[in-house]
Amino acid sequence: DVFFHNCDSVTPYKHEWLTMQWQQAKSNKGKTLLVFDEIQKIVGWSEVIKSLFDESRDREDFYVVILCSASLSIQRGLNESLAGRYELIEAHHWFFNEVEKVFGTTIKDYLKFGGYPAAYDLIDDTDRWQSFIQNSIIEPVLGKDLQGLAQINKPALFRQAFELVLRYPAQEISYQKMLGQIQDRGNIATIKHYLELFQGAFLIKILEKYSGSMLRTKSSSPKIIVMDTGLVHGFENPDSVDTDPEHFGRVFENAIGAHLAKQKGKLSYWRKGAKEVDFIWETRWGKYAIEVKSGKLRKFHSLVAFVKEFDDFIPVVLDFEKGCKLLSKSVVTQELMNSFRSQ
Repeated sequence: DVFFHNCDSVTPYKHEWLTMQWQQAKSNKGKTLLVFDEIQKIVGWSEVIKSLFDESRDREDFYVVILCSASLSIQRGLNESLAGRYELIEAHHWFFNEVEKVFGTTIKDYLKFGGYPAAYDLIDDTDRWQSFIQNSIIEPVLGKDLQGLAQINKPALFRQAFELVLRYPAQEISYQKMLGQIQDRGNIATIKHYLELFQGAFLIKILEKYSGSMLRTKSSSPKIIVMDTGLVHGFENPDSVDTDPEHFGRVFENAIGAHLAKQKGKLSYWRKGAKEVDFIWETRWGKYAIEVKSGKLRKFHSLVAFVKEFDDFIPVVLDFEKGCKLLSKSVVTQELMNSFRSQ
């Protein structure tokens, strides 16, 4: 049996309500699933859940799922009170194969509209679709969830910072440059804090520069990955994917980065002078240097340079038209150089 409860109420629920729903579900005979949605609405929920959980250890057929749209809130509660008692399951934006299966969309549609299924009924009307993304997706997170979890002294600056990062999908940008493009007054520490909040809410992923040195990595300018391309086009015309090759390239690279960021492993990027490798992906099953191509064939100067310096990485080329090419480490330099000479 399943017991589902939404904790979002005009009059906030208290600990006694949470305890009552738990005990009622626990009294059920047989396999039981108890679900609490929007658990962050109950102040001090994690301490109550901890106590109830410890009292229910004798029930091996009693399962509890806690849902929360404000990811920072649930992670904070889990870390503070429920250590060793839970498995954290992240529910990301929909992947392309999921959207394709349900809506029959093309990859171009996915690059334009992303993985928000509720918005797909509106994609034939760009104005309504953008209004939905801005007012039903972005605004509740910025204006309600995040501001309820952290002290935001300058809400206008907070929103400007988010709209700014959306304009730089899959691009490296210095904190100083970001600060210079924001109208409201702020400082670099504030901008970093805001980006960390956006990342904690799964809106963006901040990629640090790979150098083999943690000290040097942390001091680098970040590369911003927007975790869903629908967010990018919340303020930008989605038709730019069709009309602007440079924008298409950035959005395609961003989509690859977002997909990798949702997987297990450590994701970063590499730059040395004018040479850059789009993604450096370190996983338990291998280490990969990934170049993303979306149009005219690019030369492999950067990939060759990186593999020469870090020879334990496998080079990968992802091409929008031709798919993926995985190159053997034993022949990487020769194969890449032959490709370079043939261009």
